[in-house]
Amino acid sequence: MPHLLAIGHRWPELQACSASGHLLDILKGFIAQGWHVSFTCPAEPAAHHVGLAELGISTQNCMDDSAWARLPAADAVLFDRFSSEERFGQQVRQQYPNALCMLLTSGLESLCQARQQLLRTRLVEGLDPNDFRTLFATPGPELYRHMAPSATTQRELAAVWRCDLALVGNEVEIDLLINGFGVPEYLLHHCPPVVEAPANPRPYAERADFVSVGDFADPAHFDALLWIRHNLWPMLRRQLPQAQLHLYGANPSAKALALHHPDDGLHVLGPLADATDVMSQAKVCLAPLRFGAGVDRQLLEALRCATPSVTTPLGAQGFGGQQAWPGSIEGTAEGLAKAAAQLYADQGLWQRAQDACTPLLRRGFDPVRQRAALIGRVEHSLGHLDDLRLFNFTGAMLRRSPQG
Repeated sequence: MPHLLAIGHRWPELQACSASGHLLDILKGFIAQGWHVSFTCPAEPAAHHVGLAELGISTQNCMDDSAWARLPAADAVLFDRFSSEERFGQQVRQQYPNALCMLLTSGLESLCQARQQLLRTRLVEGLDPNDFRTLFATPGPELYRHMAPSATTQRELAAVWRCDLALVGNEVEIDLLINGFGVPEYLLHHCPPVVEAPANPRPYAERADFVSVGDFADPAHFDALLWIRHNLWPMLRRQLPQAQLHLYGANPSAKALALHHPDDGLHVLGPLADATDVMSQAKVCLAPLRFGAGVDRQLLEALRCATPSVTTPLGAQGFGGQQAWPGSIEGTAEGLAKAAAQLYADQGLWQRAQDACTPLLRRGFDPVRQRAALIGRVEHSLGHLDDLRLFNFTGAMLRRSPQG
């Protein structure tokens, strides 16, 4: 039985980190294909971490070097982010020289930082705080110019080159890596998170209110909350005076809770035990992201629950553009508010949006197809590992220690 060793910077927490959901998707896929999967982490388990043993995943704390000796030989190793590869990559390659080394990028951190800086610059310049269409249309070459000088970009790209295969959830990011940074296509695999298509979703008459789900410690989601509170929500409430918005999130800070205004229909709440239950009861998911990377987990959850959503071009970016969006994509606060109000009030429009959820899911996020594609790519890479490393000369240079 082949063995996959996953190395995390922390124990997976679905409530606090969308990347944890992506990692678990991948680990479950390997288990389904008959692999033995183990997970190791240098941190202490958090209070709400996922019970990996219940999923058939063996666990090991690697806070000391002796723990590595107790791990079984690995055929493949998966780092959950580039900092994990930086910390443990050399040790892994020494202990498992013939193991396929993979890097999971659940949204390029360097791209997220660059987009955040572009947003900050725009806000400092005092431009229209409601219209971000130009920002959302930032072309790849301009993103590259902002990313390339960054230490985070250089560290993240170095980890991509050092590994044998990088799992990237967003096709836009794959294009940026290939055409912007010159990463060979054979080092990359499109690996989006996966979810099952909804079965018997709740109809319009059984739903109420708007909902948004995220992590208040995530700068992108907290920024969306600020934009909602100060710009978007007042516009929406003028159109729907009785509208209610429930914002759920892990790590609710004092700043986030201070935005709680139930008299205005805005309810800032804490983490969710079951996001599915809340999302499936909501009429519309509101996700006005102004920066970020990867595939937004709350929008994926909205698709799974057949809940129509209103988001920005950046929020929808990880979902491809071939299928009709199940709701609306807008680049201004006015556009978002108007679209959300219309979607909420018009049952026919809402039903057409709900009907678009399943086709979008099946096209890009089908578990059977995506898991088969990943396992096939891993097995092919294992069978051609010597050639992969021979032609990845940049990676070989980066893996070379000064003493070796």
